[in-house]
Order: sequence, then C-alpha cells, then structure tokens
Amino acid sequence: MAIAELGAVVLDCPDPRALAGFYAGMLGGSVEGEGDWVDLTVPGGRALAFQAAPGFVPPKWPAPDHSQQFHLDLSVEDLDAAEAQILALGAKPLDTDDRSRGFRVYADPAGHPFCLCRA
Repeated sequence: MAIAELGAVVLDCPDPRALAGFYAGMLGGSVEGEGDWVDLTVPGGRALAFQAAPGFVPPKWPAPDHSQQFHLDLSVEDLDAAEAQILALGAKPLDTDDRSRGFRVYADPAGHPFCLCRA
C-alpha cells in the first residue's frame, strides 16, 4: 500500500510564469497562478509546478560536480518535428548530435535538462 500520492513535480526557476509557459507550449494544458508559484495542469491531469528561486543557478549537463538533480523524459512520435517546435519555444540543445539514438537532451529556458524520447 502506498504511503503517499505524487502531487506535482516542482521546478525551481527565476521566472515561474515564463517557464510554465514554455512547458505549456510543449505539453499543452492550462497555466494557473502568478508570482512565486505557478501550476501547469497537463492533459490527463498530471501537474508540474514552478517556484521562484532567488539566486537560482541552473544545473550543468553533463557535469558530475554540478548534479542535474533530476530531468524529465518526454515521449514524442517524431524527434525531428518535436525538436523544431521546442527550439522555437526557447529550448537549448545539450546533446543532440547522435541522431541514431532514441533520445536527445535539451535544457529549458531556466537551464533544467530534459530529454525528448522516441515513443
């Protein structure tokens, strides 16, 4: 029996509203809130939350001395099409050169790493 249920994954960032907008552009859903805390509810009811973090320093990837702390794996049907769309939203490529793999690594506008994974 589970002790708890996952409520949301929360990302620290300098601008919660802007980062929620980035993820809404990629995942769909609705953005609610202003200021230091903004929620994104994606289709299916899952949630991401974004919390203001003064002095935020983004993780570095790959860098064993600067842990990435976590990353999101996001499933897509077409890696090339999804890549073009997320780059237009403001994602930055981190590890995308090997086109034979089933995943590519990017950073969101606040510097959090995430992967697009072939579904």
